[in-house]
Amino acid sequence: MNSDILDQLKNTVLEFDIDSAEDIAKKAVDSGIDPLAAAAVLTDAIRVIGNKFGSGELFLPELVCASEVLKKAFPIINEAIEAKGQKQTSLGKVVIGTVFGDIHSIGKGMVATLLYAAGFEVIDLGINVKGEDFLKAVKEQNADILAMSALLTTTAMEQKNVIEGLKKDGLRDRVKVIVGGSPINQEFADSIGADGYGATAPEGVKIAKRLLGIEQ
Repeated sequence: MNSDILDQLKNTVLEFDIDSAEDIAKKAVDSGIDPLAAAAVLTDAIRVIGNKFGSGELFLPELVCASEVLKKAFPIINEAIEAKGQKQTSLGKVVIGTVFGDIHSIGKGMVATLLYAAGFEVIDLGINVKGEDFLKAVKEQNADILAMSALLTTTAMEQKNVIEGLKKDGLRDRVKVIVGGSPINQEFADSIGADGYGATAPEGVKIAKRLLGIEQ
């Protein structure tokens, strides 16, 4: 019975079943399944999607749909994990968001999904994130990595403002900073003092691992 429910939970991701995700996650919790096992199933499934996206077998719409399934199912599973006092193992903690003044979410969402699939704990602050909110999250979450996206040339400098804020608050040495977005390039990343720049979502994951010294 439990294995059937776990299969159903996995298939919500693999089949992009956004409508059923929340109900099946609740069903898994109510049936007494170990929430860590349920989380592992979701992680395995999104890893499959991420690998297929990276190889070109799947495309952006599929990745976005799989990400939406996670947004429905995972909070329910995570709440059950916390209620039991359990903790998932992770490669590191990443705070991610789109900078203030910018409401683009797809690129940031792709990176967040692939980071999660790779085994990172991801705190997604969403879009239009103020600098002080990035700083607060880095401090409160004790983040290993801060990942910022900017899709407009007019908002790109917000990434620099946040990095300067990290320095001012004495947080810069505690966190690695990755930047990305269509107007961003390596030269710009270097000029604002970022630790890494990813031109694509899969590349962002590789950079995150490299910055934390994780074998690939």
